[in-house]
Amino acid sequence: MGHVVADDKCIVKMATSCSMGRILSLCKQLQDVCRISSQINIQRAASFTNLNPYISREKLHVPQCWFTRSIPLVQCRSLHTSIHRRGLDEFFDLPENWGESKVKSGAPWTAKQLRTKSNEDLHKLWYVLLKEKNMLLTLEQEAKRQRVQMPSPERIRKVQRSMIRLETVVSERETSLRLLQTGQEKGRPGAWRRNVFGYIYWYRFKEYAIPWYMNKRYKRKRFYTPKFVEPHIRLRIEKFMRAKNRKENLEKKKLAKLQEMFPQMKVPAS
Repeated sequence: MGHVVADDKCIVKMATSCSMGRILSLCKQLQDVCRISSQINIQRAASFTNLNPYISREKLHVPQCWFTRSIPLVQCRSLHTSIHRRGLDEFFDLPENWGESKVKSGAPWTAKQLRTKSNEDLHKLWYVLLKEKNMLLTLEQEAKRQRVQMPSPERIRKVQRSMIRLETVVSERETSLRLLQTGQEKGRPGAWRRNVFGYIYWYRFKEYAIPWYMNKRYKRKRFYTPKFVEPHIRLRIEKFMRAKNRKENLEKKKLAKLQEMFPQMKVPAS
């Protein structure tokens, strides 16, 4: 019996020693992981401060231990990706605007305001407007699916106006730069021509391998209006004016009828 008790004590000692060994190995692994993560944090902080010297530690909100060692600048990634903040939720409006009948929005960008921006700012603003347009179009489609009124549908028109004006400002700058460098207003030189039907259009010059007076293909192009087409041009203008006058008369009759039905309605100024 005494030998059995002694053997049991040896077994208990061996089990406790094995468990202590496992605990020590786990602690060592955890210590190695903490050491590696701290070194990575130090490298990130050092590289970020080297790339952005105008940002201090207080603004970064990082611990003091990150800056205790001087780590050389690590190699940066060649591919830059944007931060995934909300995922697919960015295609929808903000949660606080859900269920609202009206959403406050600012005025569209004017050409005068856009002309004061740099090319880089215009490039960024274009993608901001494009993202807003995608969100509004998604919201409009969802409102159609649910058969409800879209909150503040005029926002789409404001974004479209801003994008059109931004394109106008960019084209103005490109035209000015082209005039300064080459003296040409258009990117591809040309001239106003008249076709055989009497329409005036912008003809862009092309390059040919042979002179124009030897080119049969160029000679087939007729940049003039024959005499017998002139009466038809007059009839076409008359038809256009009659359609325009008819449309204006229909609009006036419609407004008069609405004013008769609703006397309190304000008639728009002509």
